[in-house]
Amino acid sequence: MDLRDRLLAADRQCGGRDKAFAFTAAAAKYLANAMAYDDVIRVADLKTRAGRRARIANELELSQDSVLQTTEFMHPRMEEVIGMLPARLGRWLGGKLRLVGWLDRRVSKGRRVRTYSLPWFLALYAVGGFRGLRRATLRHAVETAHRDEWLAAATAAVRSNYQLGVEILQCRRLVKGYSDTHGRGLSKFDRTLAAIKLIERREDAADWARRLREAALKDSAGTELDGVIRTIKSFA
Repeated sequence: MDLRDRLLAADRQCGGRDKAFAFTAAAAKYLANAMAYDDVIRVADLKTRAGRRARIANELELSQDSVLQTTEFMHPRMEEVIGMLPARLGRWLGGKLRLVGWLDRRVSKGRRVRTYSLPWFLALYAVGGFRGLRRATLRHAVETAHRDEWLAAATAAVRSNYQLGVEILQCRRLVKGYSDTHGRGLSKFDRTLAAIKLIERREDAADWARRLREAALKDSAGTELDGVIRTIKSFA
């Protein structure tokens, strides 16, 4: 039984038929987002695809004979580099904190990359060529474990509070983007789910979960989310 079937079975057991299977619908939408995460390999692949130039030219309304040159700002972190490695090797290297720190000081630098130039295009094309090996990387293992924890929390919640289960699934909206943007979103996601655990037995738990998610979406710094979390801790 795959993920979809397990989630649908849980939905049916919890009366989803009477609720238009809202739990399954949310799971399908946000599970697809979770499985399409961006990593170094995927980003490099997207930036070197043949149709990318045509799409950009079309958006800019350029003629076919126009000269188009693209410059990307890239700020790779050692975390992303380690994530590209096979899972065992990545975990080993990640445990060498001094070595990782030394490497990060040399890797984690903002760069303006002229992706139209041959050297950079070939470098990105080579990295994108590893797309067939993504499932063996440390990043994939981490993303899969995080996804499974999220689905387990939602499935456990839906058995006692149907709407809370749906709200937990919708919290996946917080995780998006790449590199620093992804890191900030993931941090807010984890803090939101931790706060939901504090009020999961309350009758209004779904309403508080919605407030947490909406606060987290409002600002990148997460100050509004911190305020809602403090309110919850005051009575939880």
